This record gives sequence, structure tokens and C-alpha cells, in this order.
Amino acid sequence: MKKRKATPPGYMSVGEIAGKLGVSVRTLQHYDRIGLFSPSAVSEGGRRLYTDRDVVKLHQILSFKRLGFSLADIQNRLIPLDDPAEVSGLLAGQAAQVREKIARLKESLAQIEALQSEVTQMQAVNFQKYADIIVNLQMKNDFYWLIKYFDDQTLDHIRARFDRDSGSAFIRAFTRLEDEAVRLQAAGESPAGERGQAFAKTYWDMILEFTGGDMSMLPRLVELGRFEGAEPDWKGRLEQANAFIEPALDAYFARLGFDPFAEVET
Repeated sequence: MKKRKATPPGYMSVGEIAGKLGVSVRTLQHYDRIGLFSPSAVSEGGRRLYTDRDVVKLHQILSFKRLGFSLADIQNRLIPLDDPAEVSGLLAGQAAQVREKIARLKESLAQIEALQSEVTQMQAVNFQKYADIIVNLQMKNDFYWLIKYFDDQTLDHIRARFDRDSGSAFIRAFTRLEDEAVRLQAAGESPAGERGQAFAKTYWDMILEFTGGDMSMLPRLVELGRFEGAEPDWKGRLEQANAFIEPALDAYFARLGFDPFAEVET
């Protein structure tokens, strides 16, 4: 039987470097063929020989690969690693990319878990609502969970009235007005006073923007926060805001001489 020659001091065989970093020999052979990762030396018998420097370079390649880069992209990103500053700079860049990927994965995990929770609470399979929940999670809409309580007509109206950008803008405006109502209430402002009525006009304009003039939507808006299962924090915040909003709107409609909510009911 022919004996294999021992690996020269300071070198590793292809099998040894593959074992160190958990890749297959076939993968390293492929990387060599495409010029991505070649051995530092080749023995007289044609054996590929690698050094510790090659370990660092292979780690660099595998790290980029785990980040989702193609082999062609990786080849363009490799640096010579000739001095400590280069090595440090490479590792800092890779660390930043790993942190970014972790953040994206954490966000995706949170969205998956939130959707799972909503699906569990819903009484029937409804892929339209699932899709709406996903879009609102991506919009970072804290009220995404309300979707499961909306009826189909309300959701159809929202889909027709708002796209991703306008929907996000509306949510921000609604949240600001809720916060403003709580602030005015805490400051002791009168709902019927000048500031209270300026707020009421702005709030009513927002409702008109949401309904698009369809007053049949008003009773559905009134029902928000009254259904069972509403999150306590959200419901408490809404009740706190409504303590100012409702009397402010009552005074505003009294000045105008009409009550749109009463007209819808009749």
C-alpha cells in the first residue's frame, strides 16, 4: 500500500482545513476551481496545502456567505489581509452586517409571533385579514390587532381609501390627536373653549378624511373600543382621550347646529 506523505510543518491538508471550519472537501475544491479560495501551496504530489492565514480567509468567505452574499459578490469583497488594520476593518464591517441581519431577523420573528397570536384569536380562517395584519405589522402600526375585530365592509373601505403611505400618515395623525386630547384634558382645558374647539375641528376633519364622506361608517367608529377583548392599555388610553374628545365634539356640533351621529341613527 502506498503511504501518504506527511503534511509539511505549518500547513494543513484540505481535509484538515475543511474539518476546522465545518465545510466539505468538495466545497473547498469548488472554491479553488472558481478562483475564490485557492491553497497557499501545492505539494509535489498535487496535494492542496493551507496555512492559518487561509483559515482566516475561509472564515471571511463563509461569514459573507451566511450573510446571503453570492460567491461573485464575496470575491469582490475579499481584502488582502496584509496588516492588522485591514483585518480589524474587515471584522468591524462583518460585525456591523451581522448586527443588521440580527435586527432584521428579530423584527421578522416579532411579526411572525404577532401574526400567530392574531390567527389563534380569530374564530375562522381569513386570509384577507391575515394579509392586512402583515402589512400593518410592516408599517409598524401598533393597532394592527384591531383588524381582527373589523367587519368586511370596514376593511374594504380602508383598503379602498388608503395605501401603505397614506395609511401610515393617517395612523400617525390619529395617534398625535389622541395624545393631544390627553394633554388638553390633563391641562384642564375646557372642551368647549377655544383650544378645545380648535381640537374638535381638527379631529372631525380627520374622521371625514377616514370616512371619505360616507357617514354610514360613523357607527362602526363609535364601536371601536367597546368590543370585548380590546387590549386593556389601548382601551384605557382611548377612554382617557375620549373623556376630552366626546364633549369637545358635542360642543362643536352644537355650534354648527347638527349632530352627524344622530342623523346616521335616524
